[in-house]
Amino acid sequence: MESQPMMLIALLAVPALAAVFVALLGSGRESAVRWVSLGATAITLILALVLAGQFMALERNPPSDGFQPEFVPGAVDDPDQPHKKYQTTWHLLRFESQGKPGEEKKEPPAIQFYIGLDGINVWLVVLTAVLLVSSVLVSWTSITQRVPEFHAWLLALGTGMIGVFLAFDIILFYVFFELTLVPLFFLIGIWGGPERRHAARKFFIFTLAGSLITFLGILAVVLYCYLHPDPNFKRLTFSIPELVSMVNGRLDVLSRNPERFGAELAGWKTFQIWVFLALMVGFAIKVPLVPVHTWLPLAHVEAPTAGSVLLAGVLLKIGVYGFLRLCLPLAPDASISIGIPLIGTLAVIGIIYGALCSLAQDDIKKLVAYSSVSHLGFCMLGLFALNSAGLSGGLLQMINHGLSTGGLFLLVGMLYDRYHTRKLGDYGGMGARVGILACAMIFISLTSIGLPGLNGFVGEALVFFGMFEVRCGLAIVGTAGILLGAWYLLTMVLRVFCGPLKEPSHEGHKPVADLGVRELAALAPIVGLCLLLGLYPQPILKASQRDIDVVVNIVQRRNQADQAGINAAAVRNANEVQVVAGDE
Repeated sequence: MESQPMMLIALLAVPALAAVFVALLGSGRESAVRWVSLGATAITLILALVLAGQFMALERNPPSDGFQPEFVPGAVDDPDQPHKKYQTTWHLLRFESQGKPGEEKKEPPAIQFYIGLDGINVWLVVLTAVLLVSSVLVSWTSITQRVPEFHAWLLALGTGMIGVFLAFDIILFYVFFELTLVPLFFLIGIWGGPERRHAARKFFIFTLAGSLITFLGILAVVLYCYLHPDPNFKRLTFSIPELVSMVNGRLDVLSRNPERFGAELAGWKTFQIWVFLALMVGFAIKVPLVPVHTWLPLAHVEAPTAGSVLLAGVLLKIGVYGFLRLCLPLAPDASISIGIPLIGTLAVIGIIYGALCSLAQDDIKKLVAYSSVSHLGFCMLGLFALNSAGLSGGLLQMINHGLSTGGLFLLVGMLYDRYHTRKLGDYGGMGARVGILACAMIFISLTSIGLPGLNGFVGEALVFFGMFEVRCGLAIVGTAGILLGAWYLLTMVLRVFCGPLKEPSHEGHKPVADLGVRELAALAPIVGLCLLLGLYPQPILKASQRDIDVVVNIVQRRNQADQAGINAAAVRNANEVQVVAGDE
């Protein structure tokens, strides 16, 4: 058990150290840079798989009021204090405080190196590690300029993405959240297409502006708990599990005696609205939700293939993950009153809008980019069903979308490397020329559509089961996105790979080769996981159930408290009416 926290640290350290190493190798050693990058990402994938396997073997406690991460570095395994198994003692920045005379001396508050695995993040870490390996392989020959810098930024991006998922300190989460912006900014701005600088600036400005507002929401939660007059809150903490327990514990106390604490309960509900809106801005841009999605298609089109794979496969999931990890448990009342109608409506609009935009594209990469807007709407729709089916489906769909859309961007990049065009009109009947690539594209397209037996089907089914319980109208409209998705993806496949051969001009006169061993190695884990999760999604659903139940229990208690308040108000009104009638 002692080796697992060290393995968790290695998940961050291996790509970070490899990034520094390949940057120091410099030009002239491109082959060594590529092999070091591949080795580092392969080690990261092995560590992620081993930790996921060990996590699945754990017997975890029943759901509590907060998240309980496993394999925490710096945790104390004390049988008399079992809760310390899920906490860390490793401080990054301590805040020394002077206690009152005679008061018991307490541990000073600190921003902590608090990382761990739970059911929500474990498979997202595995997804990140898989796509990092594929990204290195697909860049093997397509990136020829400033190769050491490219791989250094790619590995640094991998460190940031894994760090966001592992972080259980709210400030550490935000630091990693911001660090992911810098490597992708350079990947797009240096190795992107003709409009790369404009795309990189737009991406950076949008996401930075949103994340700064989110930071205000994060600080508000921390300070509100610390400055609250209740003595149980007189502790400055940045621990996400502690903040979730403190907020919801206080809400439960207030809800049990609304007549006594009515004013304070109303204050908490108002505060939650502002926190929810602040957090929503940054996460909604990161997802992205309509109408703050306009940076995404340009960023995808101009990014190198590896950048598009990681942007669609992982980075967009950070926004959805932020809603699940922070918004829902820290602002449950606002998530019910505002989140369901607002986010649910925006998600459905995004599903339809993204699909219609995909239908209108003549650039294959832009078609796939708009499909991300559409498919991420399904993830958000599931989350804001706020029930077990919806939340499980939303999380599963995050994994599914990462695999399917990551695979589509890989294949578009491989096709572009051969012909240097992405225009649909330039292709026709390419299945006769590149048969393996055509088969892979058809398979991945079917996974994205949600064909039964493949990974997309189970996630979408759970999402709609969950939303039908809450807002039947949103669920019915959202199902149109499945039909439109089949329309634009199958149309793309038919135009590019079927019919008479129409091959774009290319350098040289020899026939273009089909997928090679390196490209097949990049695609193989994605194809295998798409098939496996379609037939057997239970590992993800089982691993996440305990932590999904934490969020579900929080929401259910808030719903019950609201209903009890409504019933009590109705009784009081009825009594007042009887009194008035009696006086008359």
